[in-house]
Amino acid sequence: MTTAGAARGTAGRPLRIAVIGSGPAGVYAADMLTKSQEVQDGLVLAIDLFDRYPAPYGLIRYGVAPDHPRIKGIVNALHKVLDRGDIRFFGNVDYGTDLSLEDLQNHYDAVIFATGAIKDADLNIPGVELDGSFGGADFVSWYDGHPDVAREWPLTAKEIAVIGNGNVALDVARVLSKHADDLLVTEIPDNVYAGLKASPVTDVHIFGRRGPAQVKFTPMELRELSHSRDVDIVLYEEDFDFDEASDAAIKGNNQVKTMVNTLTNWLVEQDDAAADPATGASRRLHLHFLHNPVEITGEDGKVSGITFERTELDGTGNVRGTGEFIDYPVQAVYRSVGYFGSALPDVEFDHRRGVVVNDGGRVLGADGTQVPGLYATGWIKRGPVGLIGSTKGDALETITHLLADREGLPAAVEVASDAVTELLESRGVEYTTWEGWHELDAFEKDLGAQASATGPVQRERVKVVPRQDMVSVSRRAAAVLG
Repeated sequence: MTTAGAARGTAGRPLRIAVIGSGPAGVYAADMLTKSQEVQDGLVLAIDLFDRYPAPYGLIRYGVAPDHPRIKGIVNALHKVLDRGDIRFFGNVDYGTDLSLEDLQNHYDAVIFATGAIKDADLNIPGVELDGSFGGADFVSWYDGHPDVAREWPLTAKEIAVIGNGNVALDVARVLSKHADDLLVTEIPDNVYAGLKASPVTDVHIFGRRGPAQVKFTPMELRELSHSRDVDIVLYEEDFDFDEASDAAIKGNNQVKTMVNTLTNWLVEQDDAAADPATGASRRLHLHFLHNPVEITGEDGKVSGITFERTELDGTGNVRGTGEFIDYPVQAVYRSVGYFGSALPDVEFDHRRGVVVNDGGRVLGADGTQVPGLYATGWIKRGPVGLIGSTKGDALETITHLLADREGLPAAVEVASDAVTELLESRGVEYTTWEGWHELDAFEKDLGAQASATGPVQRERVKVVPRQDMVSVSRRAAAVLG
């Protein structure tokens, strides 16, 4: 049934909006739309949220370390939004495969892309292709139970280098160095626990190109490093250099001041411990600054070491090479120098920045003009920088523009609420729903209860990994209701 001629934004014909991606960016955009002044003044919306994964939450489920203390709070906030019932969720629906842009434009007046960024940014140095050289984002996907990555991970290295000074680098290093038994209280899948349990790792080295005052991680991530049992943090006095820009940053930014104070206090405590040595931990986490990666070295096609050039601060907070080179023997290298967005079918993409071409969230075409009805928010809009606060600000800008454009949006044709479900079913797409997420959520919690009954610690849940298992469990709800 088509009712395209009805006035949009009324009870008889809601303004129909599709959001592609159910991570924080997508959920915040949908939530802000429902709470906008325009809706309070009588605008009626129908919002459908699509995700290529069977479960919601995007990188909160598949991109944050399972022992991160903020995870539960963010998930609870997103859950409350979707649990209200005024935003529909369709999981296991892949944009570009199950639904095309033409399909979306046929069923919705506007489309918001919130697909984030899941790939590793490139690190173009010799040896990056060697066996044992890994992308940090790929490792995160593995330990977070991503349904589209291999179930096993080659954890055979005793000495490991992690390149990067952002939050993801710290997460990767912390998970690599942490004892697997201490992760049992999280939702890690059984295969991840087994892999980490068998790891022979003794030393994990984190390398940053600039100094302690220029790191990109946050104080909470830094402090988490010190919470790992039987893991010593090792610092190096020669890495603690501060130029004029560093001093200004310490004086003018409380976050920088906190992190520098934490690091220098650890260095002092380490020196005190050296004077009166106690029994050392079985694993060590080394923090290195002023190291620029030059080459990953190998033997027989496998990583055997990594070479860095020492850098020095140049007075502006940036660095220059010193001509001094240092080799570290390692058997694995994890590149955590940032995420990078993936191109979307039929949408103009900036391959240099890894974002959808846009102006304040309004998607632009190849000629630089606005594409009516298409919008972007989150990392696919601005690149993989910023935390939750930035994501909310992004979403507000995008939905403000969408609502300002609403009178000129190209009208959808198939506007019945069940039209998109009929289309998906006609194509054999096994989509999941919000009710299905409740089913999967309960199932994972039950797995946790079963593990608690036979294991050494209380487990809140155990994450399901295989995609088809997630889909099957989620669709039980639809089968019962049907």
